[in-house]
Amino acid sequence: MTLGEIHKNLPWVEKYRPSKLEDLVSHDDIINTINQFMKTNQLPHLLFYGPPGTGKTSTILACARQMYTPQQFNSMVLELNASDDRGIGIVRGQILNFASTRTIFKAGPKLIILDEADAMTNDAQNALRRIIEKYTDNVRFCIICNYLGKIIPALQSRCTRFRFAPLNKNQIVPRLKEIAAAEGVKMSEDGMTALLTLSGGDMRKVLNTLQSTWLAYRDVTEDNVYTCVGHPLRSDINNILSWLLNENDFAMCFKNIQEVKIAKGLALGDILTEIHTIIQRMKLPPDVLVSLLIKMADAEARLASGCSEKIELAALIAAFQIARDMVKVDTTAS
Repeated sequence: MTLGEIHKNLPWVEKYRPSKLEDLVSHDDIINTINQFMKTNQLPHLLFYGPPGTGKTSTILACARQMYTPQQFNSMVLELNASDDRGIGIVRGQILNFASTRTIFKAGPKLIILDEADAMTNDAQNALRRIIEKYTDNVRFCIICNYLGKIIPALQSRCTRFRFAPLNKNQIVPRLKEIAAAEGVKMSEDGMTALLTLSGGDMRKVLNTLQSTWLAYRDVTEDNVYTCVGHPLRSDINNILSWLLNENDFAMCFKNIQEVKIAKGLALGDILTEIHTIIQRMKLPPDVLVSLLIKMADAEARLASGCSEKIELAALIAAFQIARDMVKVDTTAS
């Protein structure tokens, strides 16, 4: 297989990974700061943290490609991910050897990228402290994690921290349209909205869902996106909510929702999440809303601990019936 064929068959999230800092779609203030560090040849140890898919790994890899030529890259950059063993043995072995060895290139310090560093043990993180201090003249560290609290304070104080926030719609849409056009993907407006809704600001999730939907259906529409990822359709949620709010017959409401769940393969946990989003926007009396949310939260907690979905569906219907009765009482009183 030729290099062109390999590149063609790559997942889009890798195929379109930015190779230069200016290609990144967000966090302009962070990128400008790091660019200034590199221009003045004063790159500090870095700590990137934030949710998945927000550009942390792409940023440091783009920095590395900007700092080193392709010939230098393999000898100047050590990248360790969560899939690699990064216990205390690796820190004292592979990382220490790489940090302490000088190269023939005059391209500035080496770079060690520790991705998913919040999976490292406390012993390994403590062993890393001394290496960071001792070999600062020869190497720079970039520690990447999702949860800052899982990195020991001693490592945090040795690095310059940057938080990568979830991407907003205006940052995702231009790149999404660009990739869809490059791949010849037919994408509707509601399909694009569905991708953005499901992603929660995660660019990786947007592209993976886009590619999966295109491969499965060729047309990227709202229904196709939701069906591809097994997410409840908006029309199904609206029907379920309508039964919960308007159906007086408990048995009929239970039967209708159960039939939709079986026909569409929906999980009650997903239904609860979607209903929660909608009722937050409804104009319900505060005491009614609070009571309903508490009962829904209890149902979700019981589901998570392994309770029967049928029993919890009955509890959900009962919670809405109680809420309706409370609204009637409030209306009568006023």
